[in-house]
Amino acid sequence: MATQPLMPKATAVWLVENTALTFDQIADFCKLHPLEVKAIADDEGVQSIIGRDPIVSGQLTRDELAKGEADPNYRLRLAEPKVHLPEPKRKKGPRYTPVSRRQDRPNAILWLVRNHPELKDSQIMRLVGTTKSTIEAIRERTHWNAPNLAPMDPVTLGLCSQIDLDFEVQRAAKDKPAEPETGATLLPAEVTTARPSAELEPAASPKEKEGEEELDVQAVLAKLKQIGKSE
Repeated sequence: MATQPLMPKATAVWLVENTALTFDQIADFCKLHPLEVKAIADDEGVQSIIGRDPIVSGQLTRDELAKGEADPNYRLRLAEPKVHLPEPKRKKGPRYTPVSRRQDRPNAILWLVRNHPELKDSQIMRLVGTTKSTIEAIRERTHWNAPNLAPMDPVTLGLCSQIDLDFEVQRAAKDKPAEPETGATLLPAEVTTARPSAELEPAASPKEKEGEEELDVQAVLAKLKQIGKSE
């Protein structure tokens, strides 16, 4: 429900001219200062304002008006609207930045680029109300005032709220693909099951070594015998 009637000054003009309400009651109902209501009663600067009947417009009931006229301390209440209008939807687009804060936008963009590189250009545009070309110029250090820029928190500058910044950062983190872990990993089975080259053949036992030496001696003697017969 609205906190004040539509066209409060016109409503105050009608209440001053057509009711016995006090200045304080009219000021409280129309959300005006009592001195403004007094000025209306003195006809100072309200010649061009036409009174608006709050009863006809459905913002005040006759019973409520009668209670106020009977008790000077009674505070009038707005009538419940018969038709509930839907709340206006938030317009999509770049955030409006006051003129006094526009000179701080490059510093805020530099802070976002350095501290939150995961943010997309469209998200930065929504946060501080800038253009894509300006973001690229600051990121590539080709901005006309690049040597004098200093990173500054956009929340501290009043360009966006902490809630909006956290929302965009969390949204960018969800959209970012998970990075592979760089910790210790298991070796392939071919590497772990392979035997070293020195251990591929089992070491010969002492008896086998002696047998090999005897075979070598007999082979040498047989060779010598063949050489002697040929001579």
